[in-house]
Amino acid sequence: MAKKRKHSETVPTVSVKKDENALERPKRTLMGWKDKEVTKKSEAGSDHAVFRNKEKVLVTCSRRINFRYRHLMLNMVSLLPHCKKDNKVESRSSKGATLNELVELKGCSSSLFFECRKHKDLYLWMAKCPSGPSVKFLVNAVHTMEELKLTGNHLKGSRPILTFSSNFDKDVHWKLLKEMIIQIFGTPKEHRHSKPYHDHVFVFSIVDDHIWFRNYQISVPHNESDKVARGGLDKMTLIEVGPRFCLNPIKIFGGSFGGPTLYENPLYVSPNQIRALEKKQKAGKYSKKVKAKTRRKMHELSNPLEPDEFADMWKE
Repeated sequence: MAKKRKHSETVPTVSVKKDENALERPKRTLMGWKDKEVTKKSEAGSDHAVFRNKEKVLVTCSRRINFRYRHLMLNMVSLLPHCKKDNKVESRSSKGATLNELVELKGCSSSLFFECRKHKDLYLWMAKCPSGPSVKFLVNAVHTMEELKLTGNHLKGSRPILTFSSNFDKDVHWKLLKEMIIQIFGTPKEHRHSKPYHDHVFVFSIVDDHIWFRNYQISVPHNESDKVARGGLDKMTLIEVGPRFCLNPIKIFGGSFGGPTLYENPLYVSPNQIRALEKKQKAGKYSKKVKAKTRRKMHELSNPLEPDEFADMWKE
């Protein structure tokens, strides 16, 4: 049986000569073709390096969290395309070191930690890692998207417009909170998970020293006759999407999840104290009833009825 010839023997090798005058093919990137000469000119023209926002937020929660608060955390994950979700963390005194390590492993620069205690109270830690500062909030008036069932709807991953009430510029601690909210809730430009659209608004307003959060969709008519001109805000409407919650600031710390106390809210009352007062009020009602019964008995003993002379008249 004859042997087969090798492929190298049948196909002659042709050496391709490179043309020295031919231009070099530009490098291909995810954003298109990148020409070396253009990049060199742009780098030479700009004296300082262009700032690029690489903000990433780690979102996690504590163990034994309530289902309602877990749904709120998932709503926030869906609203922030630049966030990373992680497993539950044990709520202990050493949680700060654990969270800082998780943030470093995930390559993030900020953290949102939802801490649930006694299956009733929800605390939100908002921290810049690893150097700080960090804020601890008590979360009240929680209403999730699934619970509200509002008609608003916007693109998932689109960039939000952040709006703040004028109260944020009054005091120093409100200015610090405003800057932290801008850095954490603001989606970076050209983030790979985000879309280059602004079709919803995050509203942060201060009422009674509490921060109230609302999320609205920017609705624009798409008919040819009702087309909105650039800058025409008259025909634009806001439709609420959700979720809703209220943040009561407790303390602002100098470090990440701890450190020196920069600000402490003097009007803050813990939910444990509120529940204790309610129990005392309920116990006070019962004690009033018992005291009223004893007073009645003492009155009857001190003021006995006179014997009636006609009481035994009809016994016979």
